[in-house]
Amino acid sequence: MSSRPSSVAAVVAFALSAGAAFAACSPSATTATGETCADCTDASADGSTHFPVGTDSVVTGFEATLFSFTGSENRRTNDLTAAFPPAAAFDNITMTLTLACPSGKCDAWDRAGTVGVVIDEDGVGGNDEQVIEIARFMTPYGVGGTWTYDLTDLAPILRGPVKLRGFIDTWVGPGSSYGNGWALTTTFAFHGGTLERTPIAVIPIWQHGADSALVVGDSQKPLSASLPDQTRTLRAPASAVSLRTIITGHGQGNAGNCAEFCKLEHTTTLSTTGGTSSVNKVTPWRNDCRTTAVAGQQGTWTLSRAGWCPGADVRAWNYDVTGLSAAALAGREPIVVHHGVAAYDNTCREMPTDSGTCNQATCSLGTPCAYDGGNHTEPFFRLSTVMITYR
Repeated sequence: MSSRPSSVAAVVAFALSAGAAFAACSPSATTATGETCADCTDASADGSTHFPVGTDSVVTGFEATLFSFTGSENRRTNDLTAAFPPAAAFDNITMTLTLACPSGKCDAWDRAGTVGVVIDEDGVGGNDEQVIEIARFMTPYGVGGTWTYDLTDLAPILRGPVKLRGFIDTWVGPGSSYGNGWALTTTFAFHGGTLERTPIAVIPIWQHGADSALVVGDSQKPLSASLPDQTRTLRAPASAVSLRTIITGHGQGNAGNCAEFCKLEHTTTLSTTGGTSSVNKVTPWRNDCRTTAVAGQQGTWTLSRAGWCPGADVRAWNYDVTGLSAAALAGREPIVVHHGVAAYDNTCREMPTDSGTCNQATCSLGTPCAYDGGNHTEPFFRLSTVMITYR
């Protein structure tokens, strides 16, 4: 059972207006300059969206970078600037992520980890930074591991100088009896070639945050407040649109042992003012941990979980958006994105006197109603979503 015990500035094009539509990129912010630009449509020197075929290359991001926590030193988050190839046509982009044990001693617990691209609107850091998650993983119990991710559709944000941010939710470090933390290496491989449809923009919808928690089962914390609908208007015509969503559930000891050990259906809906809509339903659940996670771990790594396994990569949900109006694809009509989770009432929880009474009989692990940070933790999901448009 789980325990929960100045870099190169990337130019951004998604300053949100009151209507939540993305502002257009300035000419200097197109990806033709080799800068990272979310919601910027690719444009080569002649104004087209056709780049020359790129040269095969391999780029190292993090290189045995230590992620740890000792109390006096917090290295749970690390940033660096990677020198990716300039704008070119690549038919395959992968990232190989390797976790190793610092000084031969890994963190003994399973921890959530993520790698993202940092978009900095004004170039000076601070609260305007947004992070587009490109990969999520869960560390094994006390051993290393390696996974490979297909990032081909994220090409528009993986060129030129790019600020990467890694995070591992570890609470141990050098000198701890529970391990020295983790050593992270990321290697990106670019293969030159053309695609049948070319990704031209990666548009952030919802961000994954190290401290973000989308609580479920509590009427006092509605999902609509923590995950409000988002509205986007395409800044250039697209022939197709897809969504890429990463979802993992956490928390245990609750009614139904949610959200780590229970199945809850998620629904993402895209709609337009013209009345067209697209609906996608998924139930994040991994029942293949015994065969896909790193072998030789300790702990409960073989148990099924909500979208993840200890010692395995987290798989993104990718699906094409169908049914959007021609006006929406042309950028003349806004698109509203809504995410919902199946109805669930956590009757095993701390409740204010005015909202009900906890039914301890529904606590799945026989825990008290109060959250204790261990066997009984609040049920929540972590989610990130981007919209990808194609030529």
